[in-house]
Amino acid sequence: MAVHEDPQRSPGIHVPPFRRHRTAPASTVSADLDTHTAQAYALASLRILTGFVFLWAFLDKTFGLGYATASGKGWIDGGSPTKGFLSSVAAGPMESTFHSWAGAAWADWLFMLGLLAVGVAVMTGVALRLAAGAGTAMMALMWLAEWPPARHLSDGAPSMSSNPFADYHVIYAVALIVLAAVGAGAAWGLGRVWARLPIVRDRSWLR
Repeated sequence: MAVHEDPQRSPGIHVPPFRRHRTAPASTVSADLDTHTAQAYALASLRILTGFVFLWAFLDKTFGLGYATASGKGWIDGGSPTKGFLSSVAAGPMESTFHSWAGAAWADWLFMLGLLAVGVAVMTGVALRLAAGAGTAMMALMWLAEWPPARHLSDGAPSMSSNPFADYHVIYAVALIVLAAVGAGAAWGLGRVWARLPIVRDRSWLR
């Protein structure tokens, strides 16, 4: 009896159907990497410049470098970093409170240590979340001291406020929050080294 092969069956080894795997073109991958690198470096630049704003304020007020703080009027010369600014507050709901703080030793120390800590942390890319919290608190207090919403000072003179809300204190605070939120301490910073420390690895709020 003759045996007839079923023409619908394939004898021997079954070969699975060929499926084309789509892969992104090398040019697309390279472009994505370039974009990611550019973003990292842009954020690093913003981080370093923002940190330097705080660090420079500390240095100038400490040593009287002749810019915002006159030579011989620095903190090391016996000057008060807070007296001039807080005693000149002339608007806002905390005017009298700021006057009472002006020149107080505790206010000077908190203000200067805050400037130094935020400046160093942000420039080096470590403890960005803590730095963002401290820096935002400082900016909020300084915003209250200048009180941009006021059209007139307490003596009736025009306040000359350029914007009732979004002044430079708000911009600095937002910059700090963004830098901390995206973890911008790795590029041109010590963020990766800091994050690998055991005490930091187990406590995300220290990053």
